[in-house]
Amino acid sequence: MSVAPARVFIARLAGLLVYDPNGDQVGKIRDVVAALRVDTKPPRVLGLVVEVLGRRRIFLPMTRVTRVDVGQVVTTGLVNMRRFEQRNTETLVLGELLDRTITLVDTGEQGVVYDIAMEQARTREWVLSRVAVQHGSKRFGRKGQTRVVEWSEVSGLTDAHARQGATHLLAALDTMRPADLANVIHDLSPKRRGEIAAALDDERLADVLEELPEDVQVQILGQLESERAADILEEMSPDDAADLIAELPPETAERLLQLMEPDEAEDVRRLMSYEEHTAGGLMTTDPVILPPDATVAEALARIRDADLSPSLAAMVYVCRPPLETPTGRFIGVGHFQRLLREPPSSLVSGVTDNDLEALRADAPLEDVTRLLAQYNLVASPVVDDDGHLLGVVTVDDVIDHLLPEDWRGRPTASRVAVPGGA
Repeated sequence: MSVAPARVFIARLAGLLVYDPNGDQVGKIRDVVAALRVDTKPPRVLGLVVEVLGRRRIFLPMTRVTRVDVGQVVTTGLVNMRRFEQRNTETLVLGELLDRTITLVDTGEQGVVYDIAMEQARTREWVLSRVAVQHGSKRFGRKGQTRVVEWSEVSGLTDAHARQGATHLLAALDTMRPADLANVIHDLSPKRRGEIAAALDDERLADVLEELPEDVQVQILGQLESERAADILEEMSPDDAADLIAELPPETAERLLQLMEPDEAEDVRRLMSYEEHTAGGLMTTDPVILPPDATVAEALARIRDADLSPSLAAMVYVCRPPLETPTGRFIGVGHFQRLLREPPSSLVSGVTDNDLEALRADAPLEDVTRLLAQYNLVASPVVDDDGHLLGVVTVDDVIDHLLPEDWRGRPTASRVAVPGGA
C-alpha cells in the first residue's frame, strides 16, 4: 500500500474526496471507524464512513484504501454500497471522540481533544496513534495551550459517559450543508446529538432539524430548554415547524406555542388547522410577496436572498396589501426568468402571470401534484375563497410527502464494482 503522508490527522479528512483508480469520484469522507481497546494500546482503524450519491453513508474498509494523501483518498476493488450501520464495538472518531474531556497521565491535567492522528503500524494495519489536546487557561478569551501526545499518554477516551462538547467536531464539519450535517447527526447516539445541538447556533440548528426525520427532530427538541426550543421553532420554516409541533404531546406543543412570538405562533397554528395531505397542510406561509408598485429590480433583489430555497426563489407573488399571509387580493406571479428579461425599472405588476391556476387550501395531494406536473411548476400559490394568498406549495414539500417515510435509509443497490478495481 502506498501511503503519504505516514501520519494523518483525522479532522482534516472530513469532506475529503474519495476516488477510484481511474480518477472517478466515489464519495466524500464523513468519519473514521475505529475499535477502541480497554488497555492503552492504540486502537485499530477499521475503515472510513464515505458519503456517496444520494447522501447514503457506506463503510469503506481500510483494506480497500490504497492511498491516503493530504488532498484525496484512493480506493480500489469492490465497494459495498449497503448503508453503514455502526456496531456496538465500533467508535466514530469525529462524531464521538472529538471534544471529549481527557486527563493527561503525566500531569493529571484535564484537556479537550481537538484532533486525533492515525498512521500505519509495522503490521500494515492503521491505528490511532496520537491525540491533539487543548488544555490550560482560557481567561480573557485566550485559547488554552495545545500539545500532541501518544495515545497511551491520555486517559478517558474509552469512557462513553465522559463530559463532551462539540466545538471541534463542528469546526471540522463547518462547510457542510445542513442536509449533510443532518445526515451525520442522524447516525449518532442521542447523547451526542444533544451535545451537538447545544453547540449549534439557533439558525444552523433549525436548518439541520428541517432535514432530519420527525422522530429525531422530536428527540433533539426534547433535550432543549423550552425557551430555546421555542426560539428554534421560530427559526424554522412555518410548515416544518408545524409538522414538528404536531408530533409533540399536546401539552408540550401548547407550551412551546405560548413561548413563541405571537406572529410566528399564529402562522404555525393556522398551518396545523389544515389536513396533513392537502395544499394547506403542505404550504409554507413565507414566500416572496410584493405589492403591485414594486419594480423588477426590487423583485430580483428579493429572490437573490441566499436563504431562500430554489423553489421559493423561482417566483414572486404580487398581492394587494397587507403583504403578510393571508394577504390582500392575490394578483399573480412573477417568474424569475421573465423578470430577468425585463428592464429593472418596470413594475412587477406589468409582467405577472395572471392566468396561473391557484390551489385551494383543501385541495388533496393528488390535485397539487397534478397541477405542478401539468404546468411544469416548482411552486404554486394557495388562496382562499376570497382570493387572498394563504401560502405557497413547493415541489420539494410535495416530494417529501410522496416518498416513503424511511426513504433516506432505503438501499439503491447492494454492491457496485468500481471500474478498474482488482
